[in-house]
Amino acid sequence: MNADLEGSAPAADVPSPQQPRWRLLARYVRPHRTTFVVALVLGLGGTAAELVSPLVTREVLDGLETEASLLGPVLLLMAVLIVGNAIGYVQTVMLGTMAERIIRGARRTMLGRLLGARTEYLAGRTGGEMVSRVTSDTTLIREASTSSLVYLVNGAISLLGSLALMAYLDVPLLLVTLAVVVVGIGLASALMPRMARLQQQVQAELGDLGGRLDGVSRALRTVKASRAEERELQRLGHHVDEAGRLGVKVVKLEAAAWTLTGVAINLVVLVVLGFGAYRVSTGALDVPTLVAFLLYVFGLMWPVMMITMGLTSLQSGLAAAARIEEVVTLPQEEDRAGSSSAPAGVDAAAAVLGLESVSVRYRPDGPLALDDVSLEIPRRGHTALVGPSGAGKTTVLSLLLKFLHPVAGRVTLDGVPYDAWTADAVRSRIGYVEQDTPLVPGTVRDNVVHAVPDADEAAVWAALEAVHLGDTVRALPDGIDTELSATRLSGGERQRIAVARALVQQPEIVLLDEATAQLDALTEAAVAAGVRELARGGAVVSIAHRLSTVMDADRIVLLEAGRVRAIGTHSELLDDELYADLIAALRIGPAPSVAVAPVA
Repeated sequence: MNADLEGSAPAADVPSPQQPRWRLLARYVRPHRTTFVVALVLGLGGTAAELVSPLVTREVLDGLETEASLLGPVLLLMAVLIVGNAIGYVQTVMLGTMAERIIRGARRTMLGRLLGARTEYLAGRTGGEMVSRVTSDTTLIREASTSSLVYLVNGAISLLGSLALMAYLDVPLLLVTLAVVVVGIGLASALMPRMARLQQQVQAELGDLGGRLDGVSRALRTVKASRAEERELQRLGHHVDEAGRLGVKVVKLEAAAWTLTGVAINLVVLVVLGFGAYRVSTGALDVPTLVAFLLYVFGLMWPVMMITMGLTSLQSGLAAAARIEEVVTLPQEEDRAGSSSAPAGVDAAAAVLGLESVSVRYRPDGPLALDDVSLEIPRRGHTALVGPSGAGKTTVLSLLLKFLHPVAGRVTLDGVPYDAWTADAVRSRIGYVEQDTPLVPGTVRDNVVHAVPDADEAAVWAALEAVHLGDTVRALPDGIDTELSATRLSGGERQRIAVARALVQQPEIVLLDEATAQLDALTEAAVAAGVRELARGGAVVSIAHRLSTVMDADRIVLLEAGRVRAIGTHSELLDDELYADLIAALRIGPAPSVAVAPVA
């Protein structure tokens, strides 16, 4: 198995979040079961070394009564101390290393599932929430698989060993001890389900906080310009306060669990002292044995506390595992990793892209975003999609990119249905410029060559010059290798980088979602010239809200309420009332005559 993927969940074996949470957490531990078993064996050895101490102490006390040599018992105590601590160190390192591998595997699995998820299932999730799940939630799993496992394993072994040796020393005292301990641990354990629910609510609040903070930080200029800092602070503070309120409840429950456990142990000491003294007075027990038994009772405090700590930490891990599983079970693009080669039956004479009676819904119970749409995109030329907001323009582009799947009809590429093409094969032939034109983290070069990482320097600079960014990039501190951020470039500059990315790719098909919305007239003209050049050798499909885009298109598709209303050139569609209204809104039509009143 690849070391980077070690500990990750197999894609084909993804349990439902409705399954018991311990199974969700156990799935991450399963690949490391050998290490876990070895750590258990070491725990047995370390605990055995610790459990020997009271028995050796009894031998020392017996030796004092008989005036025997104490050298042997003292040396044995020293050896037990050294061996026990060495074993504990090795076990802790093994379990800690295993936990780090588990957390690495969980994070890599989540990242893979996020990047491979179908886009419609990510629409309602913010970036901040996803960051929270990959970072803080996985950290809780690490705590559950280190602290909780160490405490639970060592505590359980130590507790069982102590009880066994206490039974060896005196069974009646053991029965009294068990009665008190079981009641205390039972009361503490009853608090655990409530604690788990609260932990999950805390993580949910932190995820909501991350999502809102992510959105506010992206729109910080707008927030400041709107003088809304205080309002946003109150909204963010609500999530902080709610997480804090729930966290206090968790702390109270943890404190109650610890208190109940401590009371039980202290009560055991008192009971053993009283009952043990009685048995010594009757001759049923000698003093060295009572002292050894008391040492085991005092020793019970640590394993019981370890078990309590392990259980509380485990509750946090189980809550986090349930949230992580929501990401791991996101529906995936099943054909994403398939072959990029063309399937059989490609028809070079057919339209490069086609929609045949296609209907689309964004939700199973939602309205139709596209309703029985049929459309062909020729292999060359510029096709513009126009229509009022909500007409289905962006939905068409999402279909062509395999971001969405039709509920009826089919989409074709080279006459072959999309079902026969992998997502890689489709997208390798398409260049896409988003409306929001986000930049990927990295340098100018990284962004321009994002679709073609092996593009040469000349092609990169040619694309930057074509969108009038050459001088701007040269003026940056590190030129083309300058790290970018959303605040370094204007909206228009980010848009031009996105267009340059498409120009470098030189794809057969280019999809433009308002690619010139933030450009000045001169730059828009340069970009339009680049688009026309692309249209001479391939297909360009654009969503058009600008004059130049509509006027330059070879063919215009007018959409209304998810249907194709009309197809034609600009002059052919002027007789359509809806198109005429759109054109008038864009101020393409002749200016109406205005009667000017004479000046008095």
